[in-house]
Amino acid sequence: MSHPIKVVAVSGGTYRPSRTQVLTQAIIAELEKHLRIDSHIIELGDIARPLGGALSRKELPEIVEHELRTIESADLLIVAAPVYRGSYPGQFKHLFDLIDMNALIGTPVLLAATGGSDRHALVLDHQLRPLFSFFQSLTLPIGVYASEADFQNYQISSEALKARIQLAAERAAPLFGAALDPLRKIA
Repeated sequence: MSHPIKVVAVSGGTYRPSRTQVLTQAIIAELEKHLRIDSHIIELGDIARPLGGALSRKELPEIVEHELRTIESADLLIVAAPVYRGSYPGQFKHLFDLIDMNALIGTPVLLAATGGSDRHALVLDHQLRPLFSFFQSLTLPIGVYASEADFQNYQISSEALKARIQLAAERAAPLFGAALDPLRKIA
């Protein structure tokens, strides 16, 4: 591919420091090893207050509208959400409620989430995948879930998580013409 792939990542945490932000950055860093990308991270915490005050897209300030257009124009979307009470936060959902319902048709989406324990790992398949199926996006088969135990001082400490991030990036790269060694058979 002659031009960089436009990767837009939505990190759905509203606090800093954030394990969700760390996970998002790690996925982007791994993708950069396989693809020539131009990445942009949208931190929900940076736009949460003006976003939450809008009932429709017409009420959004230009800075939030710009971020929505950025999401809608992504070649590859990374969506990382923290898990609260078994699902992604309402503010995260509100962001995607304002995305044009036809804008993400066919857009590859790499799903990721963070939670307090491994009991929330199914959020990828039971919450996030259906949301992006509504948009007719191409959700990638390998998502990345990280629990609190995978981090030390807001740094990834788990080798298993690092391997999962690497696998997700390796599986995403061929969608954009990257030739890779035979894929590892771990999940």
